[in-house]
Amino acid sequence: MRETTLAIIKPEAVKRGLAGDILKRIQGAGLALRALRLVGLSRAQAEAFYDVHRERPFYRSLCEYMISGPVVVAALEGEGAIARWRELMGATDPAQAAPGTIRKDFGIDIEQNAVHGSDSAATAAREVPFFFSALDLVG
Repeated sequence: MRETTLAIIKPEAVKRGLAGDILKRIQGAGLALRALRLVGLSRAQAEAFYDVHRERPFYRSLCEYMISGPVVVAALEGEGAIARWRELMGATDPAQAAPGTIRKDFGIDIEQNAVHGSDSAATAAREVPFFFSALDLVG
């Protein structure tokens, strides 16, 4: 089944000049870019995006981190795109991620783990429109 999912290249990965390498891996894995944008999140935007984690202890630090610099957001499409993107990302904690995954290769720690991805179809349905309108999605 063709799916659309959200990818975010997080601030530290953008700062370290890794966006191109990460996008190359995404496309190399057969996932199509339907939309792509460099954005600087405001505090309100970060808090709204991560609202599902509001009660978690890491919520405030995550929001602070996500407003610390620009991020690259992308809508990805392909057969089983959600699972394929999550596999390519690797485990949330880079120390636990499989060799060859983006988080293993580029992540620093559990928060600065280079990338974000939707974890389900329901999450993708909320996250993609957070950054992109229907007019932004091409292909």
